[in-house]
Amino acid sequence: MKKKLLAVLLAVALTMSLTGCTEAEKVSENVSQEADNFNVLRRLAVINSRTDKVEFELIGAFSLEVENKNKINVICEMEDGSYKKHIVGLNQETMYVVEDIGGAKVNKYKYEVNYIPESVVPFTVTNKK
Repeated sequence: MKKKLLAVLLAVALTMSLTGCTEAEKVSENVSQEADNFNVLRRLAVINSRTDKVEFELIGAFSLEVENKNKINVICEMEDGSYKKHIVGLNQETMYVVEDIGGAKVNKYKYEVNYIPESVVPFTVTNKK
C-alpha cells in the first residue's frame, strides 16, 4: 500500500515538474494578454529592409495577430468604444517590429477565472444529518 502511494506521489510530482513554466513564460503570457486587451501602449513599425525606411507605423493600444509570415492583422480600440481593423501585408523586403512603449504592470501570481452565467447550471446543496 505504501509503495503504491509513493509511486502515485512520485508520478504526480514528475508530471507537475514537466508541465511547469518558468517565471519569464508566466510574465510573457500576462503581458501579451494585457496588450491584446488594449491596455499596453505599443508601436508597430514595418521597415523596408533594403532601404532601411519605415513604410508603416502605428502607435497606440492595439491587438496584433500574425496570420502568416506575409500578413498582420491589427485591431485598434477607439475612444468611443468602436474598433478599427488594419491589415498589413509583408513581402520579402519588409520586416516588422513591435515595441512596448508604455510597459505593462502585470502580476505573475494573479490570474482570473471567468464563468459564463449561461453555462452554469444552478443547483441546491442540502445538509442531511
